[in-house]
Amino acid sequence: MNKLFGTDGIRGMANEYPITPEMAVTIGKAVSHFFSRNQDIPEIIIGKDTRISGYMLEYALASGICSTGVNVCLAGIIPTPGLAFMTSSTNAGAGIVISASHNPFYDNGIKIFKGDGFKLSDKEEAEIEQLILSDKTAAISKNIRETGSVYNIDDSLPRYSSFLKNTIKQKDCCKGLKIVIDCSNGATYRIAPKLFSDIGADVIPLFVQPDGKNINEECGSQHPEIIARYVVDKKADIGLAFDGDGDRLIAVDEKGNVLTGDQTLAVCAGALKQKRMLKNNIVVSTVMSNIGLGIALKNIGMKHIVSDVGDRYVMEKMISSNASIGGEDSGHTIFSDYQTTGDGILTALMLIKSMKWASKPLSELGKIMTVFPQVLINVEVIRKPDIESIPKIKDAIRSVEATLGKKGRVLVRYSGTQPLCRIMVEGEDMEQVGSYCRQIADIVQKELGIVD
Repeated sequence: MNKLFGTDGIRGMANEYPITPEMAVTIGKAVSHFFSRNQDIPEIIIGKDTRISGYMLEYALASGICSTGVNVCLAGIIPTPGLAFMTSSTNAGAGIVISASHNPFYDNGIKIFKGDGFKLSDKEEAEIEQLILSDKTAAISKNIRETGSVYNIDDSLPRYSSFLKNTIKQKDCCKGLKIVIDCSNGATYRIAPKLFSDIGADVIPLFVQPDGKNINEECGSQHPEIIARYVVDKKADIGLAFDGDGDRLIAVDEKGNVLTGDQTLAVCAGALKQKRMLKNNIVVSTVMSNIGLGIALKNIGMKHIVSDVGDRYVMEKMISSNASIGGEDSGHTIFSDYQTTGDGILTALMLIKSMKWASKPLSELGKIMTVFPQVLINVEVIRKPDIESIPKIKDAIRSVEATLGKKGRVLVRYSGTQPLCRIMVEGEDMEQVGSYCRQIADIVQKELGIVD
């Protein structure tokens, strides 16, 4: 049996194993049992994004949880960080988000939060996975006569919005700014335009008409070129592109330049340092971060700590080092003084505060970091053996690394959520980097890819 949990929860194609209603019932039972083993928990909160399969999985999860005698509170369509906030700010025993983040509508996933709003550790995931895959779940609800009930939370978005506004402590933080917001037809489509309008912005909303199938479709954080054109055409001050579940932000400056997640991280870290709000002078990012981030942080006197890929691993490093900011180049940024996970809207607010503090446009602030040319190629694979165990792939990587020396790097890793091998090469020359990346990708394709 394949491992259920990937980089961020359990994910796959909706209505196919393991994202089926039958599995969702079992997952609901296992999660409820896991969190109620040592104490009675009043309820588990469930939220979702706008995918058409979300309702199917929501009802199945709720059924499994209720069968164990635990109540369920439905938060409705809400960003992933909003569900984390709701879980931690109430008396809930756990929280579950139904989302496949930036993936197409036909995928879906199940992310689990502990009662304090933090994601599961590897050990906790393994324990829940063992429960799901064993026969124990069948017996969990066998003797339950007083089943749980299901309740709706009607004010989840207003409560999350109030929390976000309170973090910036300025009712008119965006006064005078024209902002283009791309909500990806996803979980931020209601809350983001209203929130930024409430705090003074002239908002131009894009992709705010979800139909269950258009989430992330040629829009959002994966397609910032769309919002970049609008920013220039509308003469806006900034563009904000969220992903389907709202835990990522990709920003666009007033000139239409797309900032990477690393650049946003560097800008916000620099602003916190200027305001003496950067704990221990530390910034955490993952092994996927651009070489330029490390150079930028060193130039402004910050310590750079590197984690594995995944915002929960970033958070683990942040906790152990007592850091106040960390993130991923993909657009997840964590501000641990306020949130327990990556939060796209909070990141947008902090980025705008950075602009206000410096009295500079985003195009100027973005110059804090020079982005090295980077090429990323995804190869669909049929298996995921240890990369080091495949001689031809290992030799190809070593050859490119030797050629690049200290002026570049190679990173080859499997996706934690999809059947993909990601090949990333960085260096000083884009043409050279692309050629090297293609060389390695071709060998990965021959060794591990699907044969035509």
